[in-house]
This record gives sequence, structure tokens and C-alpha cells, in this order.
Amino acid sequence: MLNFTVGPVQMNDQVRKIGSEQVPYFRTDEFSTVMLENERLLKELAGASSSSRAVFITGSGTASMEAAVMNCLTIHDKVLVVDGGSFGHRFCELMDIHSIPYEALVLERGQVFTEADLAPYAQGGFTAFVLNMGETSTGVLYNMELVAQFCRDNNLFLITDAISSFLADEVHMAKWGIDVLIIGSQKGLAVPPGASALVLSEAALDRVQKAYPAIMYFDLTRALANAERGQTPFTPAVGILLQINERLREVTSIGLEAELARVRHQAEDFRQRIEGMPFHPFAAHPSCAVTSLEAEGFSARDLFVQMKDVYHMWVCPNGGELADRVFRVGHIGNLTPSDNAALIEALKYALDDIN
Repeated sequence: MLNFTVGPVQMNDQVRKIGSEQVPYFRTDEFSTVMLENERLLKELAGASSSSRAVFITGSGTASMEAAVMNCLTIHDKVLVVDGGSFGHRFCELMDIHSIPYEALVLERGQVFTEADLAPYAQGGFTAFVLNMGETSTGVLYNMELVAQFCRDNNLFLITDAISSFLADEVHMAKWGIDVLIIGSQKGLAVPPGASALVLSEAALDRVQKAYPAIMYFDLTRALANAERGQTPFTPAVGILLQINERLREVTSIGLEAELARVRHQAEDFRQRIEGMPFHPFAAHPSCAVTSLEAEGFSARDLFVQMKDVYHMWVCPNGGELADRVFRVGHIGNLTPSDNAALIEALKYALDDIN
């Protein structure tokens, strides 16, 4: 199977080799060394300041989304949440569950917000801004320079989900004033799902220390204290963290710019190849991680099933109101332009089949 989804993604041979080995015991100096390196390299690749910290959670990206909300926001905050798709809406659900006061900037699916869209919320008594910089469900990449300026002008604490953007699009945590950056294992890092990370600015660390949430597993004060010695408070996804270490070292070795250029070229190559086919780009401003495509005269869901069952390739379906309208093609993971060529050929046959 060739995997063109946005997570889990196609893994390289070395990552898969680590996954095939016996998982080691982890309360050791050797594993602590790996974890300390994971924190250091993650911060470097995220463009975080030297005073920031990174902690790893055994749980998918949503676990770290919830950990950020529980540890960094309270009932005394007023949060502006960008709801531009299913993952932006997930932040709204988290605010509801944890009784965090918020307003949602609801966008038409596939669209981006502009300076004019943000203007009504300026000086509105908000204390925090929460968004997914890449809305994975629609393939949209938001303008983080605009977000950064808005948050600076209004003195807002900034929580950013970069789960699908990290190692696919540029991420500049310190430059953009991001206070909490959320990263997942199964997208640009291209290892199995089951782990995620939060990179915390000094302001975020201060909020965490003052939060005292009624939680145990997601208590970031415990995670931070244990991370000082390269450990976690509870049993982590040891094998995945070793695979993360392999990928962080790999990207650091080849260079972040080279990795971003590779993903960008994969995206551009695919987008050139689809010209004249019966679908069109859905996202107003697409991420390099994924291309969302709106079907013209066929069911996107039927195409997904045909590609999976007959041509042994995974493209990414959508759910809810977009299930029959939109499908997505990922560009992250161990993919090449020759894989794009094979995908296009299979798509043409599959379209003939379902029509």
C-alpha cells in the first residue's frame, strides 16, 4: 500500500526497523539521554527560544491539545478560537468541556481569515488566541505573521496546533510569539501515532506553574519536573520516542530547510500533475502538508474506497458535511514525485471505475 494520507504516513526504512525491535526498558541513563536530545532537537527545529521547554505526552495530538487547555487556560481567561474546520472546532469543544470562556471566529470551510476578520476582536477583552496553524481537515494554512501581529497588539497568549505543519511548513515559535506549540508524531515526523509534544515558552511555563488543575496524567508540572532528568512521570510510548529521536536526528543532519524544500516540492509536483482532472483545490491558501480537492461530478468517499480496495493506495477521506465533496492527498512522509506519478495514474483508473 502507498500511503498518501496525512497521518499515519509513509515511514522510512530506519524508522520501521526501530519499530520492529524489542522495546527497551526506559528508566535508564541511556533512555534519559535520548529524551534530553529529543527535547533539545525539537526546540531547535521549532525555532523556540533557549528558555523554552518541551514535554512529550503518550497520546495523539488531541491529548496535547487538551493538556494545553487544562494547564494554560482557566475560567478567568477569555479566548478567541479559530474554527475553520473539524480540528479548530475540536478546540471549541475543549473550551466547552473545561468551562473556558471563549468566542469562535467561524470560517467558511476552506477559507482563511484576514486582518479585517480579526479587527472586530481587537481590544475585546481577550486574553488568549487559539488556532490550528494548518487546519488539516480542509488543508488550509493560516497566516501566522498576521496572527503574531494581532497577538502582540492585543497582548494575547498564543496556543498553536502545528500538528500537521511541523516539518512541512515553516514554524517560527519564538519569532511569532507562540506560547504553546503542539506537535504530533504521525505527520511530518513520520513515525507511528501515539505520541505528541508541547513546546512551552516562558510565559506558558509561568501559567503552568500557577494553574493547579485537578488532573494527574496531563499535569504538565509533573511532566516538566521529570523531563529535567530525561524521563516522563508515567510509562511513555518508548518505541515511538526512539523513532522520534531517529527522525529528529535525520532532519537535523540534512537540514530543516532541505526537509521543508523536499515536502514543498512534493506538494508542488502533485498540484501540477492534477491539472485537467475532475477536481479542484479546496483550500484558499494550502499547506505544503496536504492538498484538499473538491470533487466534480463524483463522490469523494467512493473514490477513497476504490483507491483503497482496488489500487491499494490510501488517499485521505473527509468526514461530516465534506465526506462526499472533498478528499485530501498528503505530501508528508517518505514519498517521492515518482509516487505522485503512480498516484495520478491510479486516480485516473479509479475515476473511470466509479463513473
